[in-house]
Amino acid sequence: MSENVTTTIDVRPIPPPQKHSTIFQTFDALAPGQSFILINDHDPKPLYYQFASEMPGKFTWEYLEQGPQVWRVQIGRPAST
Repeated sequence: MSENVTTTIDVRPIPPPQKHSTIFQTFDALAPGQSFILINDHDPKPLYYQFASEMPGKFTWEYLEQGPQVWRVQIGRPAST
């Protein structure tokens, strides 16, 4: 993935009702070509489906670590959106 990583957010200590809004706020702050690392305690596949539904083709998603205790995903805004 070629995006420049700007930050890492660990959502494990965030209350569940606030996790997705925090993640989307972080994504919205990205400039084209930037990304962030998401750290979670489970596979964030539902989040992927939310991104795919709301922003098809306007995000990148790459697993960097896939459990069993920690998941790390690089989520980015492509330079060409």
